[in-house]
Amino acid sequence: MKKIHHMAAALLAASLLAACGDSVTDDSSPPPITEVPASAGDSPTAYVQFTGSLVSSEIATPLGLNNVTAPTSETETPITF
Repeated sequence: MKKIHHMAAALLAASLLAACGDSVTDDSSPPPITEVPASAGDSPTAYVQFTGSLVSSEIATPLGLNNVTAPTSETETPITF
């Protein structure tokens, strides 16, 4: 009889702990940027705004710039960083 009480107590404890495992994930963070959008190449201003909006991170996947050419303009004044 004592064994049944111990088994019932263990089963109750296990079920209570299993009920505590409900985790709510917060998916409100935007997905990581992996490519430069085409709109960033429209003008030097758009390019600077895009690069200025990037967040510095030591653990994030690096942004590939292999197929990107920074836009230039002969008529706009230079943008300071």
